[in-house]
Amino acid sequence: MRAVAETAPAVSTPRHAELLDLRFRALVPEADWARLPPAVRRRFSKRLGEGESAVYVGRVVETDLSPLGWLLAQSLRLVGAPLPTTRVADVPSVVAVTQDGAGSGQIWTRLYARGSGFPQAIHSAKRFRGPTGLEERVGAGLGMSLRVRVEDRALVFRSERYFIDLPGLRLILPRWLTPGTLTVSHGATGARSFRFVLEIRHAWLGRLLRQEAEFSDHVEARDEIAAST
Repeated sequence: MRAVAETAPAVSTPRHAELLDLRFRALVPEADWARLPPAVRRRFSKRLGEGESAVYVGRVVETDLSPLGWLLAQSLRLVGAPLPTTRVADVPSVVAVTQDGAGSGQIWTRLYARGSGFPQAIHSAKRFRGPTGLEERVGAGLGMSLRVRVEDRALVFRSERYFIDLPGLRLILPRWLTPGTLTVSHGATGARSFRFVLEIRHAWLGRLLRQEAEFSDHVEARDEIAAST
């Protein structure tokens, strides 16, 4: 008699049970991470597979540019316009996050509607490397090292130094050549919503730019069905 080997039935893994992305979590002390609201921890632990995106939809509440901040934003058009270029308020906005092709970071794309014409598109790439563990690059090799902190139950990204990457060479910009300290905060306003605040403050010239926006997680119908089963 020939023995028949039994095979266990295949079990599908729900999308919400997949492994987490722990790269952001590793940048802050465990006690600080535990102080974040669950929605923030979940959002920055979402593992994105190939071809997947995390999408957030919302509105820009206000954009305040000082005269020097406006000049800074216009001059940076030469490297892809990584800062808001107009003083817009109460306009739609969309943010999409995707895994980069090499798997070493994330690509962030932000769309801001304007009073007329096409929306402004801002692209940046986050890489988990460098002396602080996180860098963000925009166009023409311009980038910055970021420190990650937890402040007032919000996840805060603050610039440490600016640099320009050239072929085989990285130039660290002296502080007097930089626009000042850039700070981005991400704080929960609900189970699926958050407030985004971008600010650039110069040591001598004061605040150059401040933008506040509110977003919600874009949840696909199939995710809502999976979560309810």
